[in-house]
Formats: sequence, structure tokens, C-alpha cells
Amino acid sequence: MRNPVIIQGGMGVAVSDWRLARAVSVLGELGVVSGTALAIILSRRLQSGDLGGEMRRALAHFPLQALAKRVLADHYIPGGKGPKTPYKLTAMPSLHCPADLVELTIAANFVEIYLAKEGHPGLVGINLLEKVQIPTLPSLYGAMLADVDFVLMGAGIPRYIPGMLDKLAAGEPAELKVDVAGSLPGETFTTRLDPAAHGFAGRRLRRPRFLAIVSSATLAITLAKKSNGAVDGFVVEGDLAGGHNAPPRGVPQFDGLGQPVYGPRDVPDLQKIRDLGLPFWLAGSQGRPEKLAEALALGASGIQVGTAFAFCAESGIEPGLKRQTIRASRTGNAKVFTDPSASPTGFPFKVVGLPGTLSESEVYQSRPRICDLGGLRALYRKADGSVGYRCPGEPVGDFVRKGGLAANTVDRKCLCNGLTATAGLAQTRAGVPEPALVTAGNELAELARLSDPGEDNYSAADVVDYLRGP
Repeated sequence: MRNPVIIQGGMGVAVSDWRLARAVSVLGELGVVSGTALAIILSRRLQSGDLGGEMRRALAHFPLQALAKRVLADHYIPGGKGPKTPYKLTAMPSLHCPADLVELTIAANFVEIYLAKEGHPGLVGINLLEKVQIPTLPSLYGAMLADVDFVLMGAGIPRYIPGMLDKLAAGEPAELKVDVAGSLPGETFTTRLDPAAHGFAGRRLRRPRFLAIVSSATLAITLAKKSNGAVDGFVVEGDLAGGHNAPPRGVPQFDGLGQPVYGPRDVPDLQKIRDLGLPFWLAGSQGRPEKLAEALALGASGIQVGTAFAFCAESGIEPGLKRQTIRASRTGNAKVFTDPSASPTGFPFKVVGLPGTLSESEVYQSRPRICDLGGLRALYRKADGSVGYRCPGEPVGDFVRKGGLAANTVDRKCLCNGLTATAGLAQTRAGVPEPALVTAGNELAELARLSDPGEDNYSAADVVDYLRGP
């Protein structure tokens, strides 16, 4: 399998959806689907009526039709729900997920990859977050059932994922260790997926290549030498990239706006990464043809680009938010803030300042603190040895009652609901939709260069043509 030169970033919740990944893949580069919260996305698309029929078309090709029919029976609403009717919630992920949530997750990841690969021979990958551990195994399996070519994973140290890919490809049960705060020495907690338990006994699959997203040579070396299976390459991401950033090394410092300050210690040592002999791609404000040329000259296989693709016509961001953002870029008003407090994970998170979104203090303050999707809940050990779940974005009293510190809830935003709203699938509460939360990298300020004068849109092909240069 060849190495792509351009990797389209796997962004947000359904920002990098199957349409965007397919558009990039058809052009000969690596289109990447975001695997975050796909069970919620499939459920809401079906509840919205699946008006284009794509979800049902993909499910008609799912290799176990009994499972596909159960998903449709549970979630599909012919014609769609009413505009003010709330979406039916899916179960929140837990250490021992109910079978219907596991099956929905498998089906959702299959659907997204199947549609991205449909009708062409191009390469398609899926991006997952190491910090979101509970859905990982069924997400990987569903993507592999659709013959995904690459798995990309960051936001942590994914050293056990290569071995999980090996086991799932062989049709064997896979068991993944998960982080539980307060666990005792020698105490481990795991999630488990046995393909046979869901009707896939004896099925062998192609193992996708695994690319780890790293921010330092130390992490790359650790993963290359200590993972439980083969790491096939790295995406080396700097602090200018959108979404979650790795925290700065050393004692935290902040600029006059309250953003974390990055210094020389946060610059990856590319020579040490080159010495590993594995392909790597540079990410974070790489969206220019001269940056691609520079990356190739440094020995990289190419670049990963997110922000430029995030606001193209094929991405999953709600169209009004796209137009608003491109206009802000054109007028010089596009603002990206590296917020040290927004994400419940505690990682810095880049937030785009847009009117009416959670970036505005009054919008954030007026939203009731609700945690009903649970994608970023952290696991903790209760006194009786069982596992509990808490999120700094939930009601403060609930978080403190579960042993969390009230200080950790300050300015925390509900990324699960906010990012889902950004993709046009906002929950409705008493007739009021959830506010969106938009993230992007620092190149947002120059986004308008990709559209014609006076236009507020451009395509994925425009981005690829621009990056390839003359």
C-alpha cells in the first residue's frame, strides 16, 4: 500500500464525515473519518429520517443483517422526527456497555467507512481519541468490517491499539485496559469485545495500518519500541493544530489572553523521529504548498491538514457556521483561542470565537450544565471497588459528590453536545437547540484564501489542488 502525501485530518464530531473523507480519497489522498461519537451520529441521522437514504443503503451491506435490522428498528423514524422533538438518547458508554450500544457502535463505524470507500479504490482512514477508551474496540471492529485502510489515534499514548488490531483482524477476543482514577496498585480494569458474541465467529479481517499522532520524539520512540504490535508511522502534531493540543512541557505559563505558552521544549525533534525509520507526516498549520515542500525536504512522507478541509463544502459542519467562519476570515475577524479550561479532559482546546456559540460567555452561562451523552466521562474507583463516572462538564454538585474538585469544573464546556450541534444534529430542550462549539487550528485566519473573491465556499478539491501547487 502506498503512502499518501496529504492526510485530511479526522476532526470533531462528524466534521470529517464520510462525504469529506470520500471526496479527498477520490482525489488520491488519504480521506479520514472522525470516529468520535459515531453511535450518536448514526442514531440521530436515522431519527432525522435519513432523507438521502445513505445510512440505510450502507446498513443494507452490513455483513450481519439481523444486527442491522435491530439498529433500524431502534432508531429509524420514517420522515424524521419533528423539529422541536428531542432526539432519543443513546445509552452513555460504560465499562460494561449494553449489547445494543456495542452493536450500534459497530454498525455506525461500518456505515461511515463503507460510504467513504463506496465506488472507488482510494484510501480511507478513521481517527479515534485514546482518551475516549470505552467505545474503542467496537469502533475499530466496525471500521475493519468495512475494510478501513488506516487507523489514526492521538490524545494519549495508544500503545495497546496495534495489538488490538492484530486480535480483531484474526477474529479473536480483544481486551483493552482503561484508565480508572484511584485504582489500587495491581488493580486493572478492561473493556472487552468478542466478535463471536455478536455473530461474527470465524470472520478474519484485513488489519489496517496504524498511525500514532504524537507531539514529541519521546512519545514516538516509546510507541515504536514498546507497543504491543506494529506501529506503521506517525503524525507529528504541533500546538497550532485545532481541537485538543498536548499541554506544554514544564511549569505552565500563560500569555496575556490566558492561553498556554509553548516553548522550545514543545518542538518535536524530527531527527530522532526520522531515525526510527518509519514514515511520518507533519501536522499543525501545514496547509500551504510551501509547507508540503518543506515537510518533504525534512524527510516526511507529507502533511496532515485539518482546518482547510473542516470548512469546505463537503465537511459536516453546519453550512451557516461555515459561511460565518469564512466571512470572518475574509474580514480579518477570525479568532482562535487556545482555551486551557474548555475541555473536560484538561487538555488545551482551540475554540473559534463565533456569535451565538459556546465561545461567548453569555451563551455558556445560560446553558444548563447537563451531561447526557457521556463521551468524555472519566472513570474513577469508588470506595467499594466498583467504577463510577464523572465529567467536569456535568452539574457541579454531581461532580463534587463523585469526588471531583469544584475548581476543575470552572469554564468547562460540554464538548459532546456542543460539537454534535456543530454538525447540525443539536439536541433540543424545551424547543431550544443546544449551542454549537467550533474548533479550528491557527490557520483559520487565512482560510478565505481558498475561496474566490466574494464567495463563502470552496471544495475539498480546491484544497487539494492548492496544496499540491502548480
